[in-house]
Amino acid sequence: MQVRFYYSTGLTRKMFRQARLIGSWDTNGHYSDDWTSCPMEAVRCEDGSECFAATAKLDNSQIGRAFQWGVFLDAPGNSSVWGIPTETNDQESSRRCRTFVLKDSSVPDIQEERYYLTHLRRLGANKKNLTGVASEPGIRFTVWAPHAKKVEVVFAGPGGYIADDGYGMEQDPDFSPLPMFCPAAGIWQTGILPCFSKYQNKPYMFKITNEAGRVVFRTDIYSRSQIGQGRFNPGGSHFSGSPAELDGTKSCSVIIDPEKVAKELEAGAGSGMITEEEFWREEFSPTKHLPTRVEDMVIYELHVGALGFGKNRPGNFQDAMDLLDYLSELGINAIELLPIAEFAGWAQWGYGTSHYFAPENSAGGRDQCKHFIRECHRRGIAVIMDVVYNHYHHNAERAQWAYDSDSPEHNIYYWYEGRAGDYPQANPPGHGGYVDNMSTGYAPRYYSEMVRKIFISSAAAFIEHFHVDGFRVDQTTSMHLYNVLHADGRALGHVNTFGAKFLRELTRTLKMIKPEVILMAEDHSAWPMVTEPSEAGGLGFDAAWYADFYHQLCGDSGSRSEAAKLIKIAGYGQDQSLVMDYFSGALSWSGRHKVVYHESHDEAGNSHGSKRTIITAVNNAPLVGETRRSAEARCRLAFGMSLLSPGTPLFLMGEEIGAQKDYRYNDFMDNREDLQGGSQGKGRQLFGFYRELIRLRLSHPGLRSRDIDILHVHNANRVIAFQRRNNDQAFLIAASLNNRPFSSGYNIEHALLSDANWREVFNSDAAGYGGGNAGNLGAIVPSAGGRINVVIPANGFVVLQKEG
Repeated sequence: MQVRFYYSTGLTRKMFRQARLIGSWDTNGHYSDDWTSCPMEAVRCEDGSECFAATAKLDNSQIGRAFQWGVFLDAPGNSSVWGIPTETNDQESSRRCRTFVLKDSSVPDIQEERYYLTHLRRLGANKKNLTGVASEPGIRFTVWAPHAKKVEVVFAGPGGYIADDGYGMEQDPDFSPLPMFCPAAGIWQTGILPCFSKYQNKPYMFKITNEAGRVVFRTDIYSRSQIGQGRFNPGGSHFSGSPAELDGTKSCSVIIDPEKVAKELEAGAGSGMITEEEFWREEFSPTKHLPTRVEDMVIYELHVGALGFGKNRPGNFQDAMDLLDYLSELGINAIELLPIAEFAGWAQWGYGTSHYFAPENSAGGRDQCKHFIRECHRRGIAVIMDVVYNHYHHNAERAQWAYDSDSPEHNIYYWYEGRAGDYPQANPPGHGGYVDNMSTGYAPRYYSEMVRKIFISSAAAFIEHFHVDGFRVDQTTSMHLYNVLHADGRALGHVNTFGAKFLRELTRTLKMIKPEVILMAEDHSAWPMVTEPSEAGGLGFDAAWYADFYHQLCGDSGSRSEAAKLIKIAGYGQDQSLVMDYFSGALSWSGRHKVVYHESHDEAGNSHGSKRTIITAVNNAPLVGETRRSAEARCRLAFGMSLLSPGTPLFLMGEEIGAQKDYRYNDFMDNREDLQGGSQGKGRQLFGFYRELIRLRLSHPGLRSRDIDILHVHNANRVIAFQRRNNDQAFLIAASLNNRPFSSGYNIEHALLSDANWREVFNSDAAGYGGGNAGNLGAIVPSAGGRINVVIPANGFVVLQKEG
């Protein structure tokens, strides 16, 4: 009995070599605990992706027996990598292999077993090579709908929207509905249709006769583009407006060639499309190198939609590109984009994704996104994407919700416990079985490989086609810790287990594809395994967001009453003690693979009680005269503690100029500020401070290491001092939130202070930054007998470097 094995990557780059099949059988084709290995051959896939195949002969006496198999291969930067990142569907096991049962030998066709590393080329509307034909490729439509009774591909007319009764469907007979068939496992597909170009840029949907016999129209979850740049949802009714008005989460999907890019940034420039290879050919500058370690990054958190100051539209990637010279001058070397995958409307942050492969059209769409990333790379700026895998868009009725069945138990993209009849009192009835996870929607069905592969394949697509450098995964705690039953709030440990399995599969897959990819988790669990390698049972992230650092340092959010809240309390202008020792603990802990920030999108007006840092720093007092000087001094200290910590520093757009307006998820367009104008006006001195301090950190490995020694903490004096070092460099940072400088010096004593000379290399109170110039003025400051006397400015800090 012959079994043909395929290992499909879904990726067009030739990145893997020396693939070897290994399985639980011996050389005689009998089951064995000692696995047998054989080489796999590289084969041509009809979708153009990389694929490997091998055939094994198993004895007919083994029919009905379960076997396991897997693949070793050489991956980028690693040899003999286990090629199955997917764990078994068993909450008690983290084993990674594939299982199949040997079928009856009377079946005439050879038995096939396939593993898909990604579904990037498996599902959706994909180009396919036509066998024996040298002309252009064809196209195949494929969709997962395991409960559907019938599925067709239907095309939209000029309006770009198909109503629930079919109104809006294309009337041209050349685009009649295409029947789909279901060969196995709930995967419906068309045949391979000739002439891909005929369908390119055509809007389409899937017309599904669902489990109950009801006809519904559904978008393609693997869509690479959605029609619409607006917020209008026809709600299934007839639509006769402009396609641009549509909310892309509800409109038609669009057939796109992922291997082509618009040559020019502006749509309609007439320059046509070029290949990806040509587009990315001059992606990098020989003098500007991208950071490849998370500890070498200074990250600027950017919301594209919040750009476009003075324009009556949301910001787009053109606006982001126009900002790049400004950001290069500032000196940051990484940008973290708030979510850019398709979400509802344009006046939101984007934390409600509906289509994970389609960049938001209101931001400029996929081509503008690629142009932006290329321009970032030319300047040595890495691009991190914020992605949301803990819930879908809250109103996903044409995307994930009830895709092919009205039954909650068969709502294929959502986790559901029990039967709908178990929850008759829920509102709506039956909804009690869904899983809540402290996000804005029900939890995805993480135990389903088909669901997990959506998120994983999307991330792989952004690496493959957009050259993204890393990802910040939103609220990972919602996946591995927060899951509860909607009906009664009962904790669901098995859901948490599968959430962790998903995260490990995600990080393993992405590290296989791109070993240097930067993976960050927004995780509030303090679980050390988040940043441990998956091989050691960890989740495999390079770093985790560290909210406690913010709460101890700034703390203007009302949710942490026990935190130090240094900047908030100092902003009252009084002289009471501050709990500097609380902050010192967070500062020390930040060296444990943490991303730290003094301001993020969540804490700049969106959370209860929160404000921009410059407002918090003076307790909402008018920013004039001495009040503004005090505000900026505390802002400088806040950023300094973040940037000089052993964590990876991140800050929200606008902090560098002292942005004042609340940054909220629903009205940010009314509160946009002129970043470039501010850097030349009232924010000029603060911008210069940010620029010079960033330059200091990036110029010295000792300030980018994970090592820190807390040397001195005094609550009444409001002083903290710490040492940052590596093998070759040592720096002493002395900071104070006292309202008066220690002009005669401040004694710091600690056994780790060796006898040495120290020179002040940075002073947050320098006159050029708007300060009073209180400091050590570049003079040599000696330490002896474990003691040093340092001048520390009011509401400021100094950095001294050890000489010799």
